[in-house]
Amino acid sequence: MQSREQESTEQMAEHHHFIDRSIAIVGAGNMGTALMKGIINAKLTPSAKITACGIRLDKLQKLSDQWGTKHTLNLLEAVGASEIVLLCVKPQTLPKVLTEIKSALREDQLLISIAAGVRISFIQATVGKKLAIVRSMPNIASTVDEGATAVSFGEFVSEEQQRIAISIFEAVGEVVVVAEEQLDAVTGLSGSGPAYIYMVIEALIDGGVKMGLSREIATKLAIQTVLGSAKLVKSSKLHPAILRDQVTTPGGTAINAIHELESHGLRSMLINAVATATRRSEELSRVISKT
Repeated sequence: MQSREQESTEQMAEHHHFIDRSIAIVGAGNMGTALMKGIINAKLTPSAKITACGIRLDKLQKLSDQWGTKHTLNLLEAVGASEIVLLCVKPQTLPKVLTEIKSALREDQLLISIAAGVRISFIQATVGKKLAIVRSMPNIASTVDEGATAVSFGEFVSEEQQRIAISIFEAVGEVVVVAEEQLDAVTGLSGSGPAYIYMVIEALIDGGVKMGLSREIATKLAIQTVLGSAKLVKSSKLHPAILRDQVTTPGGTAINAIHELESHGLRSMLINAVATATRRSEELSRVISKT
């Protein structure tokens, strides 16, 4: 009899496309590791065709032991042996990495970057080749397979390569395709968005503690409230305002609380947070482009 985990893995494999390509994951941090696990769990390609490349041999060895992947500290070796290169390094590090690997890159490869603010044109100019380049903006929830990722495609990306890129990020959550000029707004919304939600959860917990709940109970209730509310919006496909009205009775507790939130500008603060983060992403793009 199959376990529930085995059944879930098989269902995931049926949902995603089998790509069967050799993949180099440059940068084995949280996002790089999350994408590697997602690719393997979704059975997109055999784990033996994945090479993780980083700066800590002990961590790479541990990943290989656990997931059956290859590993190396040699960037050129990892990139040269792969058909798909996933660049999972910090934006400030990416220019240096691109300069280092450009001699090993080939025009038949697919290059996928998750670095915020580093434009496709900059990557193209740095490597000096007509590469298929995909720029993406995933978020930290990808580490628990609930990510929100936006992707944009460069000039030389084929339809097959578009499908491959989408399949990789679908393995760790939801994917949307946007024009590259919209990625800064994506960074402000879903890229930075988890930080806003963590603050909301923290505040709800503190509110419960203030009103007499233990921190343990307040934490459990706050987390499940946010999780359940998001799930209901997603599954019902109803506008959040409609769902809000369903729990807002005349003269009740919710409408009084909503009035308090509105009077302190909660809605405006969140909108401004997205706008501020978007502008900062645009500034970082300009700075990196000048390096």
